[in-house]
Amino acid sequence: MLDYTLHKDIPVPLYYQLKLQLLADIQEGRLHVGDMIPPECEISKVLHVSRPTVRQALTELVAEGHLVRFKGKGTFVSEPLRPPVDARFFQNLKSFNEEMLQKGLVPSTRVLALERVSGRGEIAKALMLREEAHLIRLSRLRFADGEPLVVVETFLPYARFRRLMEEDFATNSLYDLLEQRYGLRVDHARRQFEAAAVVPEDAVLLDMDAGRPICRVRTLAFAKGEPVEYSIARYRGDRNVFTVELYR
Repeated sequence: MLDYTLHKDIPVPLYYQLKLQLLADIQEGRLHVGDMIPPECEISKVLHVSRPTVRQALTELVAEGHLVRFKGKGTFVSEPLRPPVDARFFQNLKSFNEEMLQKGLVPSTRVLALERVSGRGEIAKALMLREEAHLIRLSRLRFADGEPLVVVETFLPYARFRRLMEEDFATNSLYDLLEQRYGLRVDHARRQFEAAAVVPEDAVLLDMDAGRPICRVRTLAFAKGEPVEYSIARYRGDRNVFTVELYR
């Protein structure tokens, strides 16, 4: 049983005291990967605190990746988290491959779909096309050092870029192909960032638990003043951090 003391006469919430003591045991090696944490009812009884207090401490440690819950089995110390990938694409316009290579990571791609679609009226309008226009839909799962980081769904005007349907996007960069095949260099982009819960299909691809947070980023990319690409990227919320530098 956990040998902890919680102080009710100090202005620190009891759940937070419990959380810090558990975290210290994990970080200092007194609790090891795979060790089972006692049930909430047992901790509550021994420490003389309510079960909601215990639950909040454990829930926060699960959310932060220090513990993992298995339904019907219990709560266990999890593998240490790898540091998140720091993406600076709100400051610089680079391909995924370029950014990962600059960070010393090995990028790779799995193509999930490459097809002609229609009926995407809002996306077509963003690309300054008729609502019924045909689009190229390219869906990719992107990895860094073999770890899945993001699912990217990209749309381009089919009539203008139909030759891209013949390309291998597992090895080729979209932006490089636009420059090489069409003489178009993507020179600026508009990005919109929002938080969302991962959908079941993406959870499987990204190796996440259902309902965990993702960072959803919509990008409209321009070349020579014209929109050429619209993409929706779903980044793992636990493996990506986005940095923006501001100057005055």
